[in-house]
Amino acid sequence: MKQAIIALLMLALPAAVMAQTETVTPAATPAVSTSQPQAFRFGYFSFEEVFRSAGDYTIAQRNLKDLKAKYDAEQKRAEDEFNKKYEEFLDEESSFAPNIREKRQAELEDIMKKNVAFKQESARLIKQAEADALAPLRERITSAAQRIGTERGFAFILNTDNNAVPFVNGAYGENITEQLKKIFE
Repeated sequence: MKQAIIALLMLALPAAVMAQTETVTPAATPAVSTSQPQAFRFGYFSFEEVFRSAGDYTIAQRNLKDLKAKYDAEQKRAEDEFNKKYEEFLDEESSFAPNIREKRQAELEDIMKKNVAFKQESARLIKQAEADALAPLRERITSAAQRIGTERGFAFILNTDNNAVPFVNGAYGENITEQLKKIFE
């Protein structure tokens, strides 16, 4: 029974679809051509190319490099201090009483743990500083792309980085990379 109902619906479906697509146009209303869809325009650009060419990017990278150098110098100082204490421990280890040796070993282990924790924390802080320093530039590039898209009447704007858009038809899309680069010089 179900098969018969399904078969009947399958036969009636094309007729219903045809009835919806075939409409009678009154003489007073002009017919709208549906053969050619209205073309829309869009923009595209390389976000990374614009981002890296911006003057603010260069300044932010220089500041981040300086910050990283400060953290690296502190890590080097801490490593040198640990190495000095470790060498002293090795030189004098045989003369220590067992409980003094254990105390010194525990001190060295504690210093090593603190150094590892500092290294991890500094990496996290540098990454956070980079995100904080570059976020305003990312927002300004996005805002400028939106402004250009609105001015030019684009339906959307694509980011062509990472081979996300392997083909763009130039008849419909416009490359706005150079315009954005000029804004952020």
